[in-house]
Amino acid sequence: MTNDLLNTRNLYRFFTLVCIGFYTSLSYGNDNPNIDGPTPSGCATHIHYDGEYFDFCDTCGCGSSGGSMGYGTGLNNNFFGLRYIGQEYRSRDGIFADSPWITENFNTIQAWANLPISKRIIANVIVPFQFHNRSLPDNTEQTISGLGDISVLGFYNLIAATPDSIVSIKPEHYLQLGGGIKMPTGKYDKDNNEGSVNPSFQLGNGSWDYVLAMNYGFTYRNWGISTMANYTIKTKNPKDYQFGNQLNLGINAFKTYYISDVALTPIVGVSEEIYASNRELGIEVAHTKGDVFLGKLSIEASYNRYSLGLAGMLPISQNLNDDKVELRNRISVYMNINL
Repeated sequence: MTNDLLNTRNLYRFFTLVCIGFYTSLSYGNDNPNIDGPTPSGCATHIHYDGEYFDFCDTCGCGSSGGSMGYGTGLNNNFFGLRYIGQEYRSRDGIFADSPWITENFNTIQAWANLPISKRIIANVIVPFQFHNRSLPDNTEQTISGLGDISVLGFYNLIAATPDSIVSIKPEHYLQLGGGIKMPTGKYDKDNNEGSVNPSFQLGNGSWDYVLAMNYGFTYRNWGISTMANYTIKTKNPKDYQFGNQLNLGINAFKTYYISDVALTPIVGVSEEIYASNRELGIEVAHTKGDVFLGKLSIEASYNRYSLGLAGMLPISQNLNDDKVELRNRISVYMNINL
């Protein structure tokens, strides 16, 4: 069974990279596809799926970056709105089978936006508010709340899809390259690490972090696939603690159905998150690295300028903190106004 899971994950990684490379070479220079039909009309036969990418992990909870739920929105590339992300974990500090579990809930409300700077440049901004809680073995509960770490990223459309005012029956492609920063606006409190093996029960990680990202996708009529890869470089905070760098990969498949004036898009996908070890005073912290492989189901409804989305993720396999931390589930609900 373990070998099957490893084979599945390796195949997924290989497919993601091949898909990006193959379709990039196939479609490069296809920024101006032929227009089908003498009179351009509204985007009724295809969509530009520029969303469910930027799948930054938030296993560390304090990252505030989107929790693998996606930075984008499924049906429109430019928007502003609100999103709730809920994550449930449990951690166990002990080597015995009857060692007590600690239930930890990470909750985030984000004000988020994709803002067009020019025809090819997009700015992404996320301002999170965190409210976390956990139940300790002595039957007490700890709660923390406050502003999280604000993220600002920029993306360049190296390959842009046909504008929405033009109807095309040919495959549409996009390729975005970008990067940005996560600012230490959320409070990092070292005392929160006491009594748990999960060092991520924080509002922020206290450091300036840097992100490199790539997103590729294509659509054909109302079908599509999106892929993403990103890497976060984390630095040391003023408390001499440094969270480990992380690599994130994801692929999603979707189809859009049109019901009167409503566009309904179900999405299925998988993602993987890989974390390096944390470091304290320059020394590697034991039991802080790991990986998790996730399945994802989501749906988005769009009407005029408004979009409503719901997403859920469950782990397929995981090894977090040497199995001392377990992800139970993630959910997200968002409401956006498209620009």
